Amino acid sequence: MRSRRSLGRLAAVVVTGAIVFAGCTDSGSEEGRTPGESEASEASDGGSHGGMEHPMDGGPAPEGMASAEDPEFPVGTEVTLTADHMEGMEGATATISGAFDTTTYSVSFTPTDGGEPVTDHKWVVHEELENPGEAPLAEGTEVVITADHMTGMEGAEATIDSATEETVYMVDYEADGMMMTNHKWVVESEIEPA
Repeated sequence: MRSRRSLGRLAAVVVTGAIVFAGCTDSGSEEGRTPGESEASEASDGGSHGGMEHPMDGGPAPEGMASAEDPEFPVGTEVTLTADHMEGMEGATATISGAFDTTTYSVSFTPTDGGEPVTDHKWVVHEELENPGEAPLAEGTEVVITADHMTGMEGAEATIDSATEETVYMVDYEADGMMMTNHKWVVESEIEPA
């Protein structure tokens, strides 16, 4: 019985992943692309990341991050996302899985795997930059990203587009039938009470 359930779950993950992968492009077609290309492509809708694929489990927060002392949305709170970083995110119900006080950046970079340049990627936290110095970094500062939110991000040279000191959150939510856990990152202004 347990084996049958495990196989069923594995099949569901594979099918869901295939559906999400097929739907996560900015042109609506996977034809003529390698898998890495669609994961790193950027939709031209004001910084939305509808064309990028993120892992289903974002993993733990980077070492050294300070948990928020009194966040507006504590861990375990059910919220509604207003961000449109990815397909299916805007309007999704989510659960807060982490709340942190740090500087959060929007960055532009060219993926290390040769994918298309990514502009206004939201978000990377100060702790996900290589030897960043003191926060906040100024707009236009050149940095190296240590985060691996998507294929080709880790090790990429990037430019800071903007910075915010809002509380930043990791969230668990379901989009297009796929459960995302510890999704990084959503800032406080991109969240509403459920």
